[in-house]
Amino acid sequence: MVNDSVKIGLEIHQQLATKKLFCSCDSDLRDEVLYRFERVLRPTQSELGEIDRAALEESAKKRKFIYEVTPNSCLVEADEEPPHELNRDALEIALKVALMLNAKIVDEIHVMRKIVIDGSNTSGFQRTALIAVDGYIETSFGRVRIPTICLEEEAARKIEERDNAVVYRLDRLGIPLIEISTAPDMKSGEEVREVAQTIGYILRATKRVRRGVGTIRQDINVSTGQGRVEIKGASRLNMVPKWVDNEIERQRTLAEIAELLKSRGAEVDRTIYDVTDMFSTTQSNIIKGILKKGGKVMAVKLKGFSGVLKSEKYRLGKELAERVRVIGIKGLFHSDELPAYGITDDEVSKVKEMLNLSAQDAFVLIAEKPDKAKEGLERVIERAENAIQGVPGETRAPKDDGTTVYLRPLPGGARMYPETDIPPIRIYESYVEKLKESLPPLPAVRVEELKNMGINEEIGWQLIKEGVDDIFEDIVKKYGYPTIVARALLNGCEYVDYHKIFQNLHAGKFAKEAVDEIVERVCNGEDIDSVISEYTSSVDVDAVIDRIIQEKKDLIYERGEYAFKPLMGLVMKQLRGKVDGGLVSRKLKEKLNMYIEKNK
Repeated sequence: MVNDSVKIGLEIHQQLATKKLFCSCDSDLRDEVLYRFERVLRPTQSELGEIDRAALEESAKKRKFIYEVTPNSCLVEADEEPPHELNRDALEIALKVALMLNAKIVDEIHVMRKIVIDGSNTSGFQRTALIAVDGYIETSFGRVRIPTICLEEEAARKIEERDNAVVYRLDRLGIPLIEISTAPDMKSGEEVREVAQTIGYILRATKRVRRGVGTIRQDINVSTGQGRVEIKGASRLNMVPKWVDNEIERQRTLAEIAELLKSRGAEVDRTIYDVTDMFSTTQSNIIKGILKKGGKVMAVKLKGFSGVLKSEKYRLGKELAERVRVIGIKGLFHSDELPAYGITDDEVSKVKEMLNLSAQDAFVLIAEKPDKAKEGLERVIERAENAIQGVPGETRAPKDDGTTVYLRPLPGGARMYPETDIPPIRIYESYVEKLKESLPPLPAVRVEELKNMGINEEIGWQLIKEGVDDIFEDIVKKYGYPTIVARALLNGCEYVDYHKIFQNLHAGKFAKEAVDEIVERVCNGEDIDSVISEYTSSVDVDAVIDRIIQEKKDLIYERGEYAFKPLMGLVMKQLRGKVDGGLVSRKLKEKLNMYIEKNK
């Protein structure tokens, strides 16, 4: 049953196959590092005098950023030179995608700066430009609106993350991205998967998007009627339904917790208590280790939270632990899970007594250096107060088990302001009309074209998904063999010369049965010319068939004409695609019948 309170939106970020967006550097990834430099980024006020919450939280980690300079990065990526003019090739591709999504192109494009404080951009902001509005796509669930389409620059590539530093490589920084944002029109994970797949097909139809791991990313925004949660980097289509549906369930559980807490009159005591003396003789290895380093054990009191932090149904304690883990705190304990971890029942009782807890109250402990413990408990207090209200807005990361984990607060509008180094670009109606004349066919139309070449609809969609429909069309028009060509392309790899293989097949150099094996061997690193030569050597078909019939005369005696099928397999294995299967079948059938007749 569809819940009308559920609203889900999708953001897709796809790299374009051009040079970088604000310079002429190539967009390929590089392993060669020329030199490194370091930066420390700090949050600043926007032009409205506000500081973004996400930027503040990131700056609290107090990390430095190390940047690796590659041959395809220049002073623009290092933020030592102003950006160049916006890449017109990338703009044209993005505008074509916008038109294929039924969107309206804006009259004038203005580049904006969006604050990014995680170090993934050397300047501390990402450049982005709105190019189209009010688009839509049709799905089996109905129409899904696309309010905005933007062109922006890709972030630097994260190489390594340490406690106090993050290493980024500048090869990826500046690659053009098209950002497609849907309205919150979806209701389920399966609907999100279909929308993502449909938009992905349209992007690949341009033949100008980059392929491979990390070249397309998806962020999913989910709300069940309270706060909005963004699942960042949910790019595996097969996992999207699970991530979304689990997030819907998580938010419904948080709403249920909020109702329970309100019914109890729950509140958070904002006092931070030093309970170190309660653990002077503790056997908890975690706490003992912290105390030896001069740390403290500190606590907060959560009135009315007993049974909510951990029970068969609720796991709010996990949400609290996620909030402090982002600042490097692992030693968080709460009363619903104690005694455990070496903490005894007696120690728990002492803490409860000191905090004057009732049966419905709970507490949270953090063992850390005093300042860090205090900072962690302030985050616990904030998250616990949010729990009374319902679902807090936040950004979460997807996990392989289908769940998500807290990353940071949702960024706000205070992080966007105009880019002063790049002039606006006027988009004229005549230019838009010219673009419309050169649009590639939409995926559904393309599938019909492929079906007319001799394959079924399912294979047509697979060819489009893999971006090999053009090469399929070219080979089939020249040589035929549509089913074999499709199978070779879908099971092969990008560095196979498929034209050479089918040119030799068409010339009768080897049998069509050899194609799959040739493709497999070339994908495994063998030289294509050497492999093809093995299959083009002459062979005495009659001699091979006669020998196998003699070797398997007992089988023929037992099964008669029904021995044909296993014999055919043995002959074809021996010939290894050097002879057409139809010819082999006819010869074997004739010789088998002659042998049976002769030995009656």
